[in-house]
Amino acid sequence: MSYISHVLEQRRAGVLLHITSLPKGDLGQDAFKFVDFLSRVGATVWQTLPLNMTHADGSPYQCLSAHAGNPDLISLDNLKEQQWLLLSDIDSGLDKAKLMEVAFKNFNRINIPQAQANFIRFIKQQAHWLDDFALFIALRNSYHHVSWCDWPSALKLRQLDAIKQAQSDFADDIALEKFKQFIFFEQWHALKEYANSQNIALFGDIPIFISYDSADVWAKPEIFKLDEDLNMTVVAGVPPDYFSETGQRWGNPHYNWSAMKADGFKWWLARMRTQNALFDMVRIDHFRGLEAAWEIPADEPTAINGAWELAPGEALLEAIIKHLPLITLVAEDLGIITDEVNALREKFDLPGMKILQFAFDGSAENPYLPEKITQKSVVYTGTHDNDTSLGWYQGINEDQKTIFHRYLNEHGYVEGNAVDMPFVLIDMALASNATLAIIPMQDILKLGSADRMNTPGTMEGNWQWHFNWTQLDDGVVKALEHSILQNKRNPNALRG
Repeated sequence: MSYISHVLEQRRAGVLLHITSLPKGDLGQDAFKFVDFLSRVGATVWQTLPLNMTHADGSPYQCLSAHAGNPDLISLDNLKEQQWLLLSDIDSGLDKAKLMEVAFKNFNRINIPQAQANFIRFIKQQAHWLDDFALFIALRNSYHHVSWCDWPSALKLRQLDAIKQAQSDFADDIALEKFKQFIFFEQWHALKEYANSQNIALFGDIPIFISYDSADVWAKPEIFKLDEDLNMTVVAGVPPDYFSETGQRWGNPHYNWSAMKADGFKWWLARMRTQNALFDMVRIDHFRGLEAAWEIPADEPTAINGAWELAPGEALLEAIIKHLPLITLVAEDLGIITDEVNALREKFDLPGMKILQFAFDGSAENPYLPEKITQKSVVYTGTHDNDTSLGWYQGINEDQKTIFHRYLNEHGYVEGNAVDMPFVLIDMALASNATLAIIPMQDILKLGSADRMNTPGTMEGNWQWHFNWTQLDDGVVKALEHSILQNKRNPNALRG
């Protein structure tokens, strides 16, 4: 068995980079080149954001399905190599959606038996979510992307005759959507196989909640908190915290936990099986919501006026471990964390997260200080929701800067105020006791606030950042390789 299956049993380093942040933003050559970069520096974990199909805002945390991959990540170049697209097709000026139609026609016309057999097998194996999803997208496209709650009543309520008629009317569109998912999963698994062959683990991220406008809520409204007209009564979010004075009103529906528990958490188990097949380890975003979640009345404009509602996290995690005993999970335990949340995480021996940008408030008891970080942790300089480390440093006030400089001097990281940011924070993460240290690509490239991935609580300008290979010079690569090796975080070298 590859030691990839024991990813959290050795000191490792990894890099946080979403697929959309690659130069071409897809699963093509750049993705494989990034694996080569990780291998070169000795990083053995690649963490991405969720891979699911997004809404128009591009947020991977508000998706159209808990299972479906984002077709925007499909590499057209790979389809050209398989002769399902020609160079003239790609250069024709058609958008990606139209090019996928062309590829599907060619896929059927060329009719390679093994490829056709693989497609049929994929459709059968994934039917438990794929059938509903493909019909959902076909209908959503036909109604100009309005939410399913605004569709004609018979389709909104999934009346049997209306569904059968839609399946017939949109048969070609449904087949195309299934083809897109087939191609996405084929390309992802080719990347995963290559990464694993280099002893690099893929680290995924699963939003705890699902979008209201999704195939899941449309197909299974009974497992969500909806009224008799299938409208949300309460929405998800978090109360005011470090990120926002008014909290975050995410707008997702809350789970009807009693209904989920009654059927043995079938929806959750299916969701986790998909993620477990895609990744070697998975972060549960907003883990604290498995103990209690912030419920906001649907008519409230902010997250201020909400209440904590208990969730059956222990029963759910027991079911996940029972059915997927080899799954590797990480708990995103940031924000307002109670003793009960910590107890839930510790009962299942899940590592939590530590963010170095949160560490320097002057308190000797700050849990994010490097000396407070335990082995059963994943340490980050910052996450996709934080500013870049250079941007953070440039943005803190003089008092905060003084505290930070004092800490660096007292612990031998620098002398005086000559701070090499963000590499001093990278070195600090790699030197920590945490089993896994994850560095955002922006920090490796020494980028500032203009290159952050997301600003929580805002709707514009997020999820758009990408890098280019010219930003990655040899000096940066060698410095990172040296720090990873010096801090004994390259198991490939240690096994060497």
